[in-house]
Amino acid sequence: MGRKKVNDNTDVWYNLKAPDQDVVVSTRIRLSRNLASFPFTSNFRNDDGDRVQNIVFDAFSKLNNPDSYQSMSLKNLDKNGSKILAERGLLGSSSATGLITTTDGVSGCLINDKDHLKISSFASGLELEAPFQRVKALDDELQQFVQFAASRDFGYLSPSVYNTGSAMKSSLYVHLPSLSYSNEIVGFIKEIQEKGFGVSDVFGVGSLFNASLGAYYRIFTTSSLKGNEVEQLGNIFALGKYICEFERKKRRDYADNKPTVVHNIVVRAYSLAKFSILLNLRDCIDIISCLKWGLDLGFITGIEDFELNSLLYRVQSGHLGYLLKTSTFSFEEDIVDNPELKEDRLRAIVLKSTVDKINFAS
Repeated sequence: MGRKKVNDNTDVWYNLKAPDQDVVVSTRIRLSRNLASFPFTSNFRNDDGDRVQNIVFDAFSKLNNPDSYQSMSLKNLDKNGSKILAERGLLGSSSATGLITTTDGVSGCLINDKDHLKISSFASGLELEAPFQRVKALDDELQQFVQFAASRDFGYLSPSVYNTGSAMKSSLYVHLPSLSYSNEIVGFIKEIQEKGFGVSDVFGVGSLFNASLGAYYRIFTTSSLKGNEVEQLGNIFALGKYICEFERKKRRDYADNKPTVVHNIVVRAYSLAKFSILLNLRDCIDIISCLKWGLDLGFITGIEDFELNSLLYRVQSGHLGYLLKTSTFSFEEDIVDNPELKEDRLRAIVLKSTVDKINFAS
């Protein structure tokens, strides 16, 4: 197969170094807002949805730097474009009608999902302040041109009581292989839930780690009703630090007591990444997870956490579809007419281009 350079995402937010990246892949902050003069989306009539979208689009055009945003009607978005935006966390349910993103993709505003607006921003690692400041600054600017529904008693209003108050939700995308492989993850998840946070898998159920595929989890706030924004940020930051400490402690236990077992897992994952010709997404997620575990245990060198975290986005179907559409590849004759196998072939190449830099520690 003819190859082109496939590492073309060096400037995106998920490809940046950040604090605590050995455990926390990324952070998201989201604000829910609803226009004061319209019913909630579930009670829209006639052209309410179109009017809300037009008002929001117009408000963005009046901001200080309107050229730093791009607006799109989702009904005009092709299937692969929708996949990419969903993979980056910018799209929600299928009911949304519009999306506005910054040109660098680090922030977005989803229109007519369960709320009229969902303003979100992302950061690599455990970094809450930067995405919070971005969504807060955007919220403040928008309020110069639109009025959001709010009350003295409940704060910002939403169709869900759990989205009222500050109407801010935070989430952490974490990697917990040591806790998962040791079968301690079920009790740990229960502990997190008892603290008032939600937990979900990112890629579905796996097998290697006896839990979530690749041992990747989403930890999120379940309510924005209690406390102000600063208190809520402090709570999830403290939780993030606690999760990092717990995973690192269990990781050290493996390094000290079961190095051969883990080393074997890492070597097998490396071999698959290095020599596979075709890789489906589930296998790829497991491989990336095992390599990251090996890196954080000190078994491999030559690569960094942010590069492996970035791979989680780069091997997704939407991102590969974009590569196939915008680049020229010469596929083997027996797969050239099979879209699924072409995607698996390209996924293997993307993964190999990263693991070629890996060395095993002596």
